[in-house]
Amino acid sequence: MPSETLARRIIACLDVDHGRVVKGIRFLDLRDAGDPAVLAWAHSQAGADELILLDITATSDNRAILIETVRRTATCLFIPFTVGGGIRSLRDAAAVFDAGGDKIAINSAALQNPSLITEIAHRFGSQAVVVAIDAKRNNAHSYDVFAAGGRKRTGREVLSWVREAQERGAGEILLTSMDRDGTGSGFDCELTAAVAHAVHIPVIASGGAGGVEHFAEVFQAGCADAALAASIFHFGIKSVADLKMSLRSVGIPVRYPC
Repeated sequence: MPSETLARRIIACLDVDHGRVVKGIRFLDLRDAGDPAVLAWAHSQAGADELILLDITATSDNRAILIETVRRTATCLFIPFTVGGGIRSLRDAAAVFDAGGDKIAINSAALQNPSLITEIAHRFGSQAVVVAIDAKRNNAHSYDVFAAGGRKRTGREVLSWVREAQERGAGEILLTSMDRDGTGSGFDCELTAAVAHAVHIPVIASGGAGGVEHFAEVFQAGCADAALAASIFHFGIKSVADLKMSLRSVGIPVRYPC
């Protein structure tokens, strides 16, 4: 569980498809949101604490992440930069770090080969390994883990997988609710709280942000160390700076500058 005294992080996410930022609803109906380097610079200038770039079709297309896109985006940033998508080996991870990434996010490859988490953590440190989990509620009132950009049901249950990821060396969990993704209906606080109680590493809430009240809700529930959004920043609904000012006004600690 996050410390009450630590500032909560606001993370901007760039979902990238063949070099362009896109955004959809529940991982479908993607629409163009712009150039990743331009958006990265804008979010950092507005006060984002970190930025995550996810090459969302690298795994499903069976290709490597677009390193040049990573390199071009990294040159615009002076905040922590996490990169994910198509990272299948220690060599892939090293290429991302060489291109300017500070952390790597692994999802499908970690599910296929959980020892990859340990390999990367041993080489670069646990703080550099984020395990991304795409979760969807099932009829049994628990959550299933999906891979390949939400296209493939894995047969794994979220809480068992998140515990294993931590044991294998993950330094952070990026938890996305597929049910809420892109809907603007708010984070899945029940899911996020369950995961936060299951592990002692930081948990990033993702999927469903539509307004200040949703960030306030997930932080006030004490179940997230950070919260991530894409659509509300990309399409000018709310800037990071405005969001931080609003959160501070209701007593939620966030980092300067705003």
